[in-house]
Amino acid sequence: MSSNGGVIHDIGFRHYDGPRLGRGYLIRSLYVESLRGCYGLGRSAKSKIMPFLLLTVLVAPAVIIAVVAGVTSMKKLPVDYVGYMFALESAIAIFLAAQAPATVSRDLRFRVMPLYLSRPLSRNDYVAAKYGAMSTALFILIAVPQTVLFIGALLAKMSFWPNAKDWAAGLLGALLLSLVLAGIGLLIASITPRRGFGVAAVITVLLLLSLVSGALASLADINGHPDLAGYFALLNPVSLVQGVLHWLVDADVSYPQPPPGTTGGLVFTAAMFVVIAGCYTLLLARYRKVSAS
Repeated sequence: MSSNGGVIHDIGFRHYDGPRLGRGYLIRSLYVESLRGCYGLGRSAKSKIMPFLLLTVLVAPAVIIAVVAGVTSMKKLPVDYVGYMFALESAIAIFLAAQAPATVSRDLRFRVMPLYLSRPLSRNDYVAAKYGAMSTALFILIAVPQTVLFIGALLAKMSFWPNAKDWAAGLLGALLLSLVLAGIGLLIASITPRRGFGVAAVITVLLLLSLVSGALASLADINGHPDLAGYFALLNPVSLVQGVLHWLVDADVSYPQPPPGTTGGLVFTAAMFVVIAGCYTLLLARYRKVSAS
């Protein structure tokens, strides 16, 4: 008891003597939670409706094709694995538009970045975890229906190696498309803390790029400039990946002209890596401006 009537209380604080899991654990935890969040896991039932509905939209046709192939004893699938991915690109774009803002805009809106950065977690770690989670979520969305097609082909007793080779090409395409779209979606979504604005912005940008690229390619092709028509596909992230896959695995393209020869293939591949690296770099620059206090 002090002379002025004050009392010192022992409230039981002790030093932490348990394991310190470190920065790597923080990055993995943020990655896992962000990935789960892309599918609404750990959140309300309402948050699960959109991602699982879109996953069903992509998987259902694959299941139907697999069943029909088995019943009718088809010798070959009516659609190739890469082609199936691009045939449902609208559903993939909607998933990206819905989940990219949910992955990053929520943190900005509720100002939780200072909480993340108060730990041994750097801004670079945050971007890496979010980019990895969004890319993985997209890869799962695209790869699952392709895998269903592959299993269906095996159950229908189709040739193993041709299907395995095409399935591997499909998974490569899923990986490349996931990396490209994740970077673009997260970069756009990180600009605004409002999820609704982020959704609209992602959809608008992807739609405009697709329309402008398709219109310019068609005009160039009609006017007798097939090489130029092929290069206009660089403006659309989806057709950009299509061009790379056409060069690497001879996949079909859905726009007027494919990349012109080896030079075109190299240009498309280089442009794809520039897009991925550029989006990642711009994300890092964006989060360097986010206040940590």
